[in-house]
Amino acid sequence: MRLDKFICKSTELARTEATAVLHSGKVLVNGEVIKDEATQVHENNRITLSGKLLTARASRYIMIHKPLDTVCSNVDDVYPSLLNHVDIDKSRDLHFVGRLDADTTGLVFVTDDGRWSYNITTPKKQCAKVYRVNLRDTVAEDVTIKFLHGVQLQGEASLTLPAVLEIVNPREVLLTITEGKFHQVKRMFAAIGNRVEGLHREKIGDVSLDVDIGSWRFLTESEIQSFKNEA
Repeated sequence: MRLDKFICKSTELARTEATAVLHSGKVLVNGEVIKDEATQVHENNRITLSGKLLTARASRYIMIHKPLDTVCSNVDDVYPSLLNHVDIDKSRDLHFVGRLDADTTGLVFVTDDGRWSYNITTPKKQCAKVYRVNLRDTVAEDVTIKFLHGVQLQGEASLTLPAVLEIVNPREVLLTITEGKFHQVKRMFAAIGNRVEGLHREKIGDVSLDVDIGSWRFLTESEIQSFKNEA
């Protein structure tokens, strides 16, 4: 992680305060003075501040049930930040593992472990996300095959990766994708002439949403490890 973030995670300093102590030359990494806050550090580095050895606090891994009209942002904007629902210390140090639109509900992860979130968000890991989709028009039977082969999104050079579509009823489906392109689910249905009228994420990897709207919980150790062990 970045050195300034490591300092925040191992002290009570805010990000601006961490930058200030770095620039003052009080931070040593493996015995060398480092002033660049963007320097990447690792668990096996020896990092001291004014001679005191720093140890980062344990990372946090949380699921939240996102309500409508909230945003996956650390600051309030047109809509309130989803982090307003997480009543823990230093919640603003957390980041969102992928994002849902203001008009989309469901499972969201937040964490302060960047490598863990990368395993979930990078298409290289092919981490499956399951969405319940309500549609304007009846879905045609051949859409299952089209999505499995990939569809052409407007403005994209390549087809989407294979996606699995399960028809629940004529205007409701479950869609499993392993990418996270901008507005991907909405754009996939737009590409076949349909329109998404309701979107809810139910599952990421092997972890299913199991808390009430607006509620959250810490992930279990097995849930955390399931993403660390992604191939």
